[in-house]
Amino acid sequence: MTRDQSQLLYASTHEWADIEEAEGAKIATVGVSSFAIEQLNDLVYMDLPEVGRVVNAGDELGEVESVKAVSPLYSPVSGEVIEVHSELPDQLEKLNSDPYDFGWIVKIRISDDAYLNELLNFEDYQRQCAESA
Repeated sequence: MTRDQSQLLYASTHEWADIEEAEGAKIATVGVSSFAIEQLNDLVYMDLPEVGRVVNAGDELGEVESVKAVSPLYSPVSGEVIEVHSELPDQLEKLNSDPYDFGWIVKIRISDDAYLNELLNFEDYQRQCAESA
């Protein structure tokens, strides 16, 4: 499956969310945008949350470390972590080339979708990135 970046929602902190309906719930597949990965460069470590952890939108999920900096990963949605991409920390180089498909980090069963209205669409996110570049 190839995710269409223009159909994703984005947090101002550079995480993306792909929202799908599954088993009567909204599930957010969450990752980090290519813009953020380019800024970090040379990733060396990623810390992921445990399955079952309950997060609120804006909570720190984990962190990603590059040779330049350590950057927190934030949850763009509120809910329960139901799956973690456990292969990702051992294959961070793939995050550079495929941040939207292979590079997903966690899947979260959304408990409160009100915060989805706070996320940016693709055009607004692109504008934010251009202003900060």
